[in-house]
Amino acid sequence: MTAPPTHPAPGPGPSGPLTGLRVIELAGIGPGPFAAMHLADLGADVVRVDRPGGPGLAIDPTHDLTNRNKRSVLIDLKSDTGPTHVLDLVERADILIEGYRPGVAERLGVGPDTCLARNPRLVYGRMTGWGQHGPLAHRAGHDIAYIAPTGTLGMIGTDGQPPAIPANLLGDYAGGALYLVIGVLAALQHARTTGQGQTVDAAIVDGTTHLSTMIHGMLAAGGWHDRRGTNLLDGGCPFYGTYETADGHHMAVGALEQQFYDEFTRILGIADQAPARKDLTRWAELRDTIARRFRTKTRDEWTALFEGSDACVAPVLSLREAPTHPHLAARATFVEHSGITQPAPAPRFSATPGTIHRGPAQPGADTAEVARDWHLPHLHQEP
Repeated sequence: MTAPPTHPAPGPGPSGPLTGLRVIELAGIGPGPFAAMHLADLGADVVRVDRPGGPGLAIDPTHDLTNRNKRSVLIDLKSDTGPTHVLDLVERADILIEGYRPGVAERLGVGPDTCLARNPRLVYGRMTGWGQHGPLAHRAGHDIAYIAPTGTLGMIGTDGQPPAIPANLLGDYAGGALYLVIGVLAALQHARTTGQGQTVDAAIVDGTTHLSTMIHGMLAAGGWHDRRGTNLLDGGCPFYGTYETADGHHMAVGALEQQFYDEFTRILGIADQAPARKDLTRWAELRDTIARRFRTKTRDEWTALFEGSDACVAPVLSLREAPTHPHLAARATFVEHSGITQPAPAPRFSATPGTIHRGPAQPGADTAEVARDWHLPHLHQEP
Protein backbone atom coordinates (compact mmCIF):
# COMPACT_ATOMS: atom_id res chain seq x y z
CA MET A 1 0.00 0.00 0.00
CA THR A 2 1.17 3.51 -0.83
CA ALA A 3 1.27 6.75 1.07
CA PRO A 4 -1.16 9.53 0.12
CA PRO A 5 0.21 11.98 -2.44
CA THR A 6 1.34 15.44 -1.46
CA HIS A 7 -1.05 18.17 -2.57
CA PRO A 8 0.35 20.46 -5.29
CA ALA A 9 2.11 23.54 -4.01
CA PRO A 10 -0.37 26.32 -3.30
CA GLY A 11 -0.71 28.98 -5.96
CA PRO A 12 -1.35 32.69 -5.49
CA GLY A 13 -4.84 32.09 -4.17
CA PRO A 14 -7.94 29.91 -4.29
CA SER A 15 -8.98 28.08 -7.43
CA GLY A 16 -12.16 26.25 -8.34
CA PRO A 17 -15.60 26.88 -9.83
CA LEU A 18 -16.51 29.32 -7.04
CA THR A 19 -13.44 31.54 -7.47
CA GLY A 20 -14.49 35.15 -7.01
CA LEU A 21 -17.33 34.32 -4.65
CA ARG A 22 -17.16 36.07 -1.28
CA VAL A 23 -18.51 34.29 1.80
CA ILE A 24 -18.74 35.44 5.42
CA GLU A 25 -18.91 32.74 8.09
CA LEU A 26 -19.93 33.78 11.59
CA ALA A 27 -17.86 31.33 13.62
CA GLY A 28 -19.57 28.32 15.14
CA ILE A 29 -19.05 24.57 15.36
CA GLY A 30 -20.16 21.55 13.36
CA PRO A 31 -22.14 21.83 10.12
CA GLY A 32 -21.75 25.59 9.57
CA PRO A 33 -17.93 25.50 9.42
CA PHE A 34 -18.04 22.35 7.27
CA ALA A 35 -20.39 24.01 4.78
CA ALA A 36 -18.12 27.05 4.61
CA MET A 37 -15.09 24.77 4.15
CA HIS A 38 -16.83 23.08 1.24
CA LEU A 39 -17.38 26.44 -0.44
CA ALA A 40 -13.77 27.40 0.25
CA ASP A 41 -12.51 24.10 -1.20
CA LEU A 42 -14.32 25.01 -4.42
CA GLY A 43 -12.61 28.38 -4.64
CA ALA A 44 -14.76 30.81 -2.63
CA ASP A 45 -13.02 33.48 -0.57
CA VAL A 46 -14.36 32.55 2.86
CA VAL A 47 -13.74 34.98 5.70
CA ARG A 48 -14.49 33.48 9.09
CA VAL A 49 -15.50 36.00 11.73
CA ASP A 50 -14.04 34.61 14.94
CA ARG A 51 -14.93 36.01 18.31
CA PRO A 52 -12.51 36.60 21.18
CA GLY A 53 -12.16 33.41 23.17
CA GLY A 54 -12.99 31.09 20.27
CA PRO A 55 -16.14 29.10 19.40
CA GLY A 56 -15.99 26.78 22.41
CA LEU A 57 -14.78 23.64 20.65
CA ALA A 58 -11.74 22.24 22.45
CA ILE A 59 -9.54 21.51 19.43
CA ASP A 60 -6.19 22.97 18.43
CA PRO A 61 -7.00 25.45 15.61
CA THR A 62 -4.02 24.16 13.63
CA HIS A 63 -5.76 20.78 13.33
CA ASP A 64 -9.30 22.02 12.70
CA LEU A 65 -9.51 21.01 9.05
CA THR A 66 -12.99 22.48 8.67
CA ASN A 67 -11.24 25.85 8.72
CA ARG A 68 -8.87 25.09 5.85
CA ASN A 69 -8.81 27.40 2.82
CA LYS A 70 -10.37 30.19 4.90
CA ARG A 71 -9.16 33.46 6.32
CA SER A 72 -10.02 34.64 9.81
CA VAL A 73 -10.75 38.05 11.26
CA LEU A 74 -11.37 38.68 14.94
CA ILE A 75 -14.50 40.72 15.68
CA ASP A 76 -16.36 41.03 18.96
CA LEU A 77 -20.01 41.24 17.94
CA LYS A 78 -20.89 42.39 21.46
CA SER A 79 -18.68 45.45 21.16
CA ASP A 80 -19.94 48.83 19.94
CA THR A 81 -18.15 48.52 16.60
CA GLY A 82 -18.49 44.76 16.05
CA PRO A 83 -21.81 44.70 14.18
CA THR A 84 -20.72 47.64 12.01
CA HIS A 85 -17.60 45.78 10.92
CA VAL A 86 -19.62 42.70 10.00
CA LEU A 87 -22.12 44.80 8.04
CA ASP A 88 -19.23 46.39 6.15
CA LEU A 89 -18.17 42.88 5.15
CA VAL A 90 -21.78 42.02 4.29
CA GLU A 91 -21.93 44.93 1.85
CA ARG A 92 -19.14 43.28 -0.15
CA ALA A 93 -20.21 39.63 0.24
CA ASP A 94 -22.32 37.20 -1.77
CA ILE A 95 -23.19 34.75 1.03
CA LEU A 96 -23.28 34.84 4.82
CA ILE A 97 -23.44 31.67 6.94
CA GLU A 98 -24.41 31.60 10.63
CA GLY A 99 -25.30 28.80 13.01
CA TYR A 100 -26.72 30.58 16.03
CA ARG A 101 -29.98 29.69 17.75
CA PRO A 102 -32.97 31.54 16.25
CA GLY A 103 -32.98 35.20 17.26
CA VAL A 104 -29.34 35.42 18.36
CA ALA A 105 -28.05 37.03 15.14
CA GLU A 106 -30.89 39.55 15.33
CA ARG A 107 -29.96 40.45 18.92
CA LEU A 108 -26.34 40.90 17.86
CA GLY A 109 -27.38 43.31 15.12
CA VAL A 110 -26.48 41.10 12.17
CA GLY A 111 -29.79 39.34 11.48
CA PRO A 112 -31.06 38.73 7.95
CA ASP A 113 -33.28 41.82 7.75
CA THR A 114 -30.42 44.11 8.75
CA CYS A 115 -27.95 42.39 6.43
CA LEU A 116 -30.31 42.34 3.43
CA ALA A 117 -31.07 46.01 3.97
CA ARG A 118 -27.34 46.65 3.64
CA ASN A 119 -26.92 44.26 0.68
CA PRO A 120 -30.19 43.26 -1.07
CA ARG A 121 -28.40 40.63 -3.18
CA LEU A 122 -27.03 38.78 -0.15
CA VAL A 123 -27.80 35.10 0.43
CA TYR A 124 -28.16 34.64 4.20
CA GLY A 125 -27.65 30.98 5.15
CA ARG A 126 -28.91 29.82 8.55
CA MET A 127 -27.71 26.47 9.90
CA THR A 128 -29.53 24.96 12.87
CA GLY A 129 -30.62 21.59 14.15
CA TRP A 130 -34.34 22.28 14.67
CA GLY A 131 -34.86 25.09 12.16
CA GLN A 132 -35.97 28.69 12.58
CA HIS A 133 -39.48 27.87 13.82
CA GLY A 134 -41.39 25.06 15.52
CA PRO A 135 -41.83 23.95 19.15
CA LEU A 136 -38.18 22.89 19.51
CA ALA A 137 -36.58 25.74 17.56
CA HIS A 138 -35.03 27.41 20.60
CA ARG A 139 -33.88 24.24 22.35
CA ALA A 140 -30.28 23.09 22.48
CA GLY A 141 -29.26 19.88 20.77
CA HIS A 142 -26.62 17.91 18.93
CA ASP A 143 -26.62 15.63 15.90
CA ILE A 144 -27.96 12.56 17.70
CA ALA A 145 -30.96 14.43 19.13
CA TYR A 146 -31.78 16.01 15.78
CA ILE A 147 -31.81 12.76 13.80
CA ALA A 148 -33.69 10.80 16.50
CA PRO A 149 -37.21 12.13 15.74
CA THR A 150 -36.71 11.91 11.95
CA GLY A 151 -36.83 8.10 11.96
CA THR A 152 -33.36 7.83 10.42
CA LEU A 153 -31.54 7.01 13.66
CA GLY A 154 -34.13 4.40 14.53
CA MET A 155 -33.60 2.54 11.25
CA ILE A 156 -29.84 2.04 11.71
CA GLY A 157 -28.59 -1.04 13.54
CA THR A 158 -29.52 -4.61 14.37
CA ASP A 159 -33.00 -5.90 15.16
CA GLY A 160 -33.41 -6.26 18.92
CA GLN A 161 -30.45 -3.96 19.69
CA PRO A 162 -30.30 -0.20 20.33
CA PRO A 163 -29.90 2.02 17.25
CA ALA A 164 -26.34 2.30 15.97
CA ILE A 165 -24.83 5.80 16.19
CA PRO A 166 -23.50 7.03 12.80
CA ALA A 167 -20.99 9.47 14.38
CA ASN A 168 -22.23 12.94 13.36
CA LEU A 169 -22.04 12.24 9.63
CA LEU A 170 -25.75 11.68 8.97
CA GLY A 171 -27.13 14.75 10.74
CA ASP A 172 -24.49 17.46 11.01
CA TYR A 173 -22.83 16.93 7.67
CA ALA A 174 -25.16 15.05 5.29
CA GLY A 175 -28.51 16.40 6.48
CA GLY A 176 -27.10 19.73 7.65
CA ALA A 177 -23.98 21.14 6.01
CA LEU A 178 -24.51 19.73 2.52
CA TYR A 179 -28.11 20.92 2.43
CA LEU A 180 -26.93 24.37 3.47
CA VAL A 181 -24.43 24.34 0.59
CA ILE A 182 -27.15 23.30 -1.87
CA GLY A 183 -29.46 25.96 -0.47
CA VAL A 184 -27.08 28.92 -0.59
CA LEU A 185 -25.85 28.08 -4.08
CA ALA A 186 -29.42 27.73 -5.36
CA ALA A 187 -30.33 31.06 -3.73
CA LEU A 188 -27.19 32.62 -5.21
CA GLN A 189 -28.33 31.63 -8.70
CA HIS A 190 -31.66 33.31 -7.99
CA ALA A 191 -29.93 36.43 -6.64
CA ARG A 192 -27.71 36.71 -9.70
CA THR A 193 -30.70 36.29 -11.99
CA THR A 194 -33.09 38.65 -10.23
CA GLY A 195 -30.91 40.82 -7.99
CA GLN A 196 -32.91 39.62 -5.00
CA GLY A 197 -31.24 37.93 -2.06
CA GLN A 198 -33.02 35.80 0.52
CA THR A 199 -32.70 33.75 3.69
CA VAL A 200 -32.01 30.00 3.55
CA ASP A 201 -33.32 28.04 6.55
CA ALA A 202 -31.24 24.84 6.60
CA ALA A 203 -32.34 22.56 9.45
CA ILE A 204 -30.74 19.22 10.20
CA VAL A 205 -34.17 17.71 10.89
CA ASP A 206 -35.32 18.74 7.42
CA GLY A 207 -32.26 17.60 5.50
CA THR A 208 -31.94 14.29 7.30
CA THR A 209 -35.62 13.55 6.73
CA HIS A 210 -35.18 14.42 3.04
CA LEU A 211 -32.35 11.88 2.79
CA SER A 212 -34.82 9.12 3.68
CA THR A 213 -37.17 9.87 0.76
CA MET A 214 -36.50 6.58 -1.05
CA ILE A 215 -37.02 4.58 2.14
CA HIS A 216 -40.39 6.26 2.73
CA GLY A 217 -41.39 5.26 -0.79
CA MET A 218 -40.41 1.66 -0.11
CA LEU A 219 -42.28 1.79 3.20
CA ALA A 220 -45.43 2.99 1.47
CA ALA A 221 -45.11 0.24 -1.15
CA GLY A 222 -44.70 -2.46 1.48
CA GLY A 223 -41.08 -3.05 0.53
CA TRP A 224 -39.61 -1.82 3.82
CA HIS A 225 -40.37 -2.95 7.36
CA ASP A 226 -40.44 -0.21 9.98
CA ARG A 227 -38.04 -2.22 12.15
CA ARG A 228 -34.27 -1.88 11.88
CA GLY A 229 -32.10 -4.73 10.74
CA THR A 230 -34.87 -6.54 8.84
CA ASN A 231 -34.61 -5.00 5.37
CA LEU A 232 -32.59 -5.27 2.19
CA LEU A 233 -30.29 -2.31 2.89
CA ASP A 234 -30.08 -2.15 6.67
CA GLY A 235 -28.28 -5.39 7.54
CA GLY A 236 -31.32 -7.64 7.43
CA CYS A 237 -30.22 -9.15 4.13
CA PRO A 238 -27.36 -11.70 4.44
CA PHE A 239 -25.76 -10.63 1.16
CA TYR A 240 -25.75 -6.94 2.11
CA GLY A 241 -23.80 -6.56 5.32
CA THR A 242 -20.47 -6.96 7.09
CA TYR A 243 -18.68 -10.12 8.22
CA GLU A 244 -15.81 -10.74 10.61
CA THR A 245 -12.63 -12.31 9.26
CA ALA A 246 -10.12 -14.65 10.90
CA ASP A 247 -8.00 -11.74 12.17
CA GLY A 248 -10.88 -9.81 13.73
CA HIS A 249 -11.31 -7.37 10.84
CA HIS A 250 -14.34 -7.19 8.56
CA MET A 251 -15.41 -7.44 4.93
CA ALA A 252 -18.38 -5.57 3.44
CA VAL A 253 -20.70 -7.42 1.09
CA GLY A 254 -23.19 -5.76 -1.27
CA ALA A 255 -23.98 -8.55 -3.74
CA LEU A 256 -27.62 -7.60 -4.35
CA GLU A 257 -28.11 -8.47 -8.02
CA GLN A 258 -28.14 -12.11 -9.08
CA GLN A 259 -25.01 -11.93 -11.25
CA PHE A 260 -23.04 -10.28 -8.47
CA TYR A 261 -24.37 -12.76 -5.92
CA ASP A 262 -23.35 -15.70 -8.12
CA GLU A 263 -19.81 -14.37 -8.36
CA PHE A 264 -19.74 -13.67 -4.63
CA THR A 265 -20.76 -17.19 -3.63
CA ARG A 266 -18.36 -18.72 -6.16
CA ILE A 267 -15.32 -16.80 -4.88
CA LEU A 268 -16.38 -17.31 -1.27
CA GLY A 269 -16.57 -21.03 -1.98
CA ILE A 270 -20.16 -21.64 -0.90
CA ALA A 271 -21.97 -21.78 -4.25
CA ASP A 272 -22.89 -25.43 -3.75
CA GLN A 273 -24.09 -25.02 -0.16
CA ALA A 274 -25.78 -21.60 -0.03
CA PRO A 275 -29.57 -21.67 0.39
CA ALA A 276 -31.65 -19.98 -2.31
CA ARG A 277 -31.12 -16.22 -1.97
CA LYS A 278 -34.82 -15.41 -2.47
CA ASP A 279 -36.00 -17.75 0.27
CA LEU A 280 -36.36 -15.31 3.17
CA THR A 281 -37.17 -18.16 5.55
CA ARG A 282 -33.59 -19.40 5.09
CA TRP A 283 -31.80 -16.06 5.32
CA ALA A 284 -30.57 -16.86 8.84
CA GLU A 285 -29.07 -20.11 7.55
CA LEU A 286 -27.46 -18.27 4.63
CA ARG A 287 -26.02 -15.65 6.96
CA ASP A 288 -24.45 -18.34 9.16
CA THR A 289 -22.97 -20.06 6.11
CA ILE A 290 -21.41 -16.82 4.87
CA ALA A 291 -20.15 -15.89 8.36
CA ARG A 292 -18.47 -19.25 8.94
CA ARG A 293 -16.70 -19.05 5.60
CA PHE A 294 -15.41 -15.50 6.14
CA ARG A 295 -13.92 -16.53 9.48
CA THR A 296 -11.60 -18.99 7.72
CA LYS A 297 -9.31 -16.32 6.23
CA THR A 298 -7.90 -12.92 7.11
CA ARG A 299 -9.18 -9.67 5.72
CA ASP A 300 -6.15 -9.31 3.45
CA GLU A 301 -6.57 -12.84 2.13
CA TRP A 302 -10.22 -12.22 1.26
CA THR A 303 -9.34 -8.85 -0.26
CA ALA A 304 -6.86 -10.56 -2.57
CA LEU A 305 -9.37 -13.25 -3.56
CA PHE A 306 -12.10 -10.73 -4.43
CA GLU A 307 -9.67 -8.37 -6.18
CA GLY A 308 -10.79 -7.58 -9.72
CA SER A 309 -14.18 -9.27 -9.35
CA ASP A 310 -17.72 -7.90 -9.64
CA ALA A 311 -18.79 -9.59 -6.41
CA CYS A 312 -19.31 -6.19 -4.72
CA VAL A 313 -17.07 -7.07 -1.77
CA ALA A 314 -14.58 -4.71 -0.12
CA PRO A 315 -12.44 -4.61 3.03
CA VAL A 316 -13.68 -2.46 5.92
CA LEU A 317 -10.80 -0.10 6.70
CA SER A 318 -10.19 2.22 9.63
CA LEU A 319 -9.80 5.98 9.25
CA ARG A 320 -6.02 5.65 9.43
CA GLU A 321 -5.97 2.79 6.93
CA ALA A 322 -8.24 4.44 4.36
CA PRO A 323 -5.61 6.76 2.75
CA THR A 324 -3.46 3.72 1.85
CA HIS A 325 -6.18 1.90 -0.08
CA PRO A 326 -4.83 1.49 -3.66
CA HIS A 327 -7.91 2.94 -5.37
CA LEU A 328 -8.17 5.96 -3.06
CA ALA A 329 -4.42 6.54 -3.36
CA ALA A 330 -4.60 6.39 -7.16
CA ARG A 331 -7.37 8.97 -7.19
CA ALA A 332 -5.66 11.17 -4.57
CA THR A 333 -8.85 11.02 -2.52
CA PHE A 334 -6.66 11.85 0.47
CA VAL A 335 -3.89 14.43 0.28
CA GLU A 336 -1.30 15.81 2.63
CA HIS A 337 -1.29 19.51 3.36
CA SER A 338 0.08 21.49 6.31
CA GLY A 339 1.50 18.22 7.66
CA ILE A 340 -1.95 16.59 7.93
CA THR A 341 -3.33 13.75 5.83
CA GLN A 342 -6.88 14.81 4.98
CA PRO A 343 -9.73 14.28 2.50
CA ALA A 344 -9.26 16.15 -0.78
CA PRO A 345 -11.89 18.59 -2.07
CA ALA A 346 -14.89 16.92 -3.70
CA PRO A 347 -16.47 16.61 -6.20
CA ARG A 348 -14.01 16.99 -9.07
CA PHE A 349 -14.20 19.47 -11.93
CA SER A 350 -12.50 19.03 -15.30
CA ALA A 351 -11.90 22.74 -15.95
CA THR A 352 -11.89 24.35 -12.50
CA PRO A 353 -10.56 21.88 -9.92
CA GLY A 354 -10.79 22.75 -6.26
CA THR A 355 -7.59 22.77 -4.23
CA ILE A 356 -6.28 23.06 -0.71
CA HIS A 357 -4.29 26.26 -0.90
CA ARG A 358 -3.93 27.09 2.79
CA GLY A 359 -4.14 25.30 6.13
CA PRO A 360 -6.70 25.87 8.89
CA ALA A 361 -7.30 29.55 9.57
CA GLN A 362 -5.95 30.77 12.88
CA PRO A 363 -8.34 33.07 14.76
CA GLY A 364 -7.73 36.68 13.76
CA ALA A 365 -4.53 35.94 11.85
CA ASP A 366 -5.76 37.34 8.52
CA THR A 367 -7.46 40.54 9.62
CA ALA A 368 -5.01 42.91 7.94
CA GLU A 369 -5.01 40.85 4.74
CA VAL A 370 -8.80 40.77 4.55
CA ALA A 371 -8.98 44.48 5.32
CA ARG A 372 -6.75 45.11 2.31
CA ASP A 373 -8.44 42.69 -0.11
CA TRP A 374 -12.01 43.65 0.82
CA HIS A 375 -11.11 47.38 0.88
CA LEU A 376 -11.97 47.88 4.54
CA PRO A 377 -8.92 49.67 5.98
CA HIS A 378 -10.56 50.24 9.36
CA LEU A 379 -11.23 46.52 9.89
CA HIS A 380 -7.78 45.76 11.24
CA GLN A 381 -8.29 48.26 14.04
CA GLU A 382 -10.84 45.97 15.75
CA PRO A 383 -9.34 45.01 19.16
